[in-house]
Amino acid sequence: MDVLVIGGSRYFGKRVIALLRESGHRVTVLNRGSSGAPPEGAEHLVADRDDGAALESVLAGRSFDVVLDQVCYTPRQAETARRVFAGRVRRYVMTSTVEVYGDEDSPVPLPETALDLASVAVDTGAPWDDPEYRDAHYGEGKRQAEAVFAAGAPFAWASVRVAHVLGGDDDFTGRLDHYVRRVRDGEPIAVPAVNRPATYVYVEEIAAFLAWAVEADFTGPVNAHSHGPLHTADLCAEIERQVGGRTVFREVGDGEADGGCFSPFSFSRSYGMDNSRATELGYSFTHSSEWLARAVSEAVRAAGTAGAVR
Repeated sequence: MDVLVIGGSRYFGKRVIALLRESGHRVTVLNRGSSGAPPEGAEHLVADRDDGAALESVLAGRSFDVVLDQVCYTPRQAETARRVFAGRVRRYVMTSTVEVYGDEDSPVPLPETALDLASVAVDTGAPWDDPEYRDAHYGEGKRQAEAVFAAGAPFAWASVRVAHVLGGDDDFTGRLDHYVRRVRDGEPIAVPAVNRPATYVYVEEIAAFLAWAVEADFTGPVNAHSHGPLHTADLCAEIERQVGGRTVFREVGDGEADGGCFSPFSFSRSYGMDNSRATELGYSFTHSSEWLARAVSEAVRAAGTAGAVR
């Protein structure tokens, strides 16, 4: 197949590109060109995906079997993509997030139907070009972007709602690193009084799932995560096992924790997804117990504590 990947220059995005290439697909990468050349064997197109005219120009005369959009964060970007790729692509896969479920607090894992995209209010006039606004409204931006496609895309459309990703010594988020350093040094970790577990996925597994989704033919949203929710204490226990140190949890209220938020991966609400649809579609996820030690060891190496590993 002829596949266009928008973004994909780092973390699990570059792993997806490698997997698609290994499977024999022709891969073209479109980005702003600020992250260097794409992986070997992939064609490179340079354009700002926020600039519709630039996209039209660089895509002139081009069509693709599938687009994998790794960096669609706003409804405005979704509307541009819906317009520009009309007639150019058969299938469009958007990488989304567990954050689309917003403030849902459910005692059971959430299925895709927990979010009614038809009821989502789309506001393309919001200041989505402001990085601070976009970061502060990450889940809302993704939710509205999904709603734009669901309202009437001129191609087959799917979204992959990705759980919290762990692993890889190139994890740029610093979230697991936060725990490695604090456990190692015995520093307090801010958590809510009732700390809920969440669903996760290993970096290599989400790359494999996205590559699989490119080749599949399902439409609509699908939740993507490993089996076996993890608690903050599970992460810290594995870090202690590998580097020693001591876990010190400091229970705080919503407005007290580290400038108004808890440590990453610490949640006062239930934060789990249900991956039954992915299973029904034919994909088998692993259990988090199969890769947690590996993910932590990679974070340990990245944090420069490899010498302390037991």
